[in-house]
Amino acid sequence: QWQLVESGGGLVQPGGSLRLSCAASGFTLDSYTITWFRQAPGKEREWVSCISRRDGSTHYSDSVKGRFTISRDNVKNTVYLQMNSLKPEDTAVYYCASGRTTYCSGREYDYDYWGQGTQVTVSS
Repeated sequence: QWQLVESGGGLVQPGGSLRLSCAASGFTLDSYTITWFRQAPGKEREWVSCISRRDGSTHYSDSVKGRFTISRDNVKNTVYLQMNSLKPEDTAVYYCASGRTTYCSGREYDYDYWGQGTQVTVSS
């Protein structure tokens, strides 16, 4: 069964860190471009980061660049999003998704399979 499962969300104070995981089953992650989106209450879904299936290159939105790091563990078939220096505005439900697009894309329609999401709350 083709499935993506996110984990690692939670409540953290401003300036803190979290590492989100996106575990795949039913397919091999490194054959797909994997992305992270997030959606805050009352806002549209926003692209955060991705790792390309073509060459493993990584890309970030301006709002998280320098604070977040995406990586892939092919043995564990898992993609991670390390989030440092978290801010209250990072509060959102974070989703991972997979797509056959060769290079990273910030367009939702380029991704076919989505996880259920994991809540990240940054608050003191």
